[in-house]
Amino acid sequence: MTTKTLRNIFRVNLSVKKSESVLIFTDRISSSEVLQENYPSPIPLPQGEGVRGSVEEAFSCKNDLCRRERLRDIAILIAETGKSFCKKILYHEYPATGSHSAEPPQKLWAMAFGEKAFNELKAQKLLLPLIKKKATASDTKRAEEIIARNKKHAVSAVIALSNYSTSHTRFRDLLTGICKTRYASMPLFDAAMLDGAMNVDWRVIDRRTRGIARIINKAEAVEIETSNGTSISFSKKGRKAESDTGILTAPGAFGNLPAGEVYLAPVEGTANGRLVLEFAPTRQLKSPLALTVKNGFVKEVSGDEEYAGYLREKLSERIENANIAELGIGTNDMAKRPDNILESEKILGTIHIALGDNSSFGGDISTPFHQDFVFFMPTVTLIHKDGNREILMKKGRFSSL
Repeated sequence: MTTKTLRNIFRVNLSVKKSESVLIFTDRISSSEVLQENYPSPIPLPQGEGVRGSVEEAFSCKNDLCRRERLRDIAILIAETGKSFCKKILYHEYPATGSHSAEPPQKLWAMAFGEKAFNELKAQKLLLPLIKKKATASDTKRAEEIIARNKKHAVSAVIALSNYSTSHTRFRDLLTGICKTRYASMPLFDAAMLDGAMNVDWRVIDRRTRGIARIINKAEAVEIETSNGTSISFSKKGRKAESDTGILTAPGAFGNLPAGEVYLAPVEGTANGRLVLEFAPTRQLKSPLALTVKNGFVKEVSGDEEYAGYLREKLSERIENANIAELGIGTNDMAKRPDNILESEKILGTIHIALGDNSSFGGDISTPFHQDFVFFMPTVTLIHKDGNREILMKKGRFSSL
């Protein structure tokens, strides 16, 4: 863990000013969670561009309980570091929601948007529908108006160190979209990332990522294949590929730390094919799972691995959870571990595909579930409006890099 990397979160990634306020939060392990006692044995990484070393090199903990407990220590350390950079640090812990994309609790809304906006949202009976993801378009518009009137009371920047991601939440979307708060999302964070995928030249990551996004934005459809049997295609017509570069200095900027990906929301209903999963978000699967995708949704989960049961359960809760929500392409040459999705989805030369919510980055699906899965050594083909095909990446190597 390096002091320089911690300070760079404030100085480089968020460019925090002395006059600003920063909210830092994390989530505590809840009584309903079952954590892995041990990580699997070190896994040799698939060979490809930007993929090297072994997981053992990146471990700072030997079990998930240790990682989760250290998350609080990291959050407190970052909060202490931030005191020398800004006017006010706000810090909060809350019981884990248990799901990525679930809205955070009411107390965090009050701290982020200010008591005046919070009380008005409650009085107008808008807060609970927002938190439960049941707000109508009219509800959302009224909430946006309340928050806009009170945006001067919102925090300037957020460092979200909760284990469960708040990236694809209305909470985050309203902060960045209406209040122009800068937002660094760091779910599943591990201390080892401070010396690995966070210890980079962010300007280089920025240039590389934006260059790849420009190429993708010329296309209207995407085809993906991997050697393990993954084969999927979808339309991106009308959808813009965005860049997560780690440079979160513009008003309303949002992204992960560690960063390094291009991402987009495929057009709903257009994805067809098969996804073969070899990794869950925080471990290698004992045997692969196959997802059958038809007309934009996962229709079947095949395989005996225990993660299949969890996935089937989540997909059965709401049809929206089975939506092919995102394509992401990794651009961080210092990212290397495959067993933590926050880092593995940033590995240069990988892709990841997510299920569930995409309402916060150009899609139409809103649901309290968003789960990414990483795929190694992919071949990615772009299809242009005139029908011409362009290979963006072949077996994990970019054609233009």
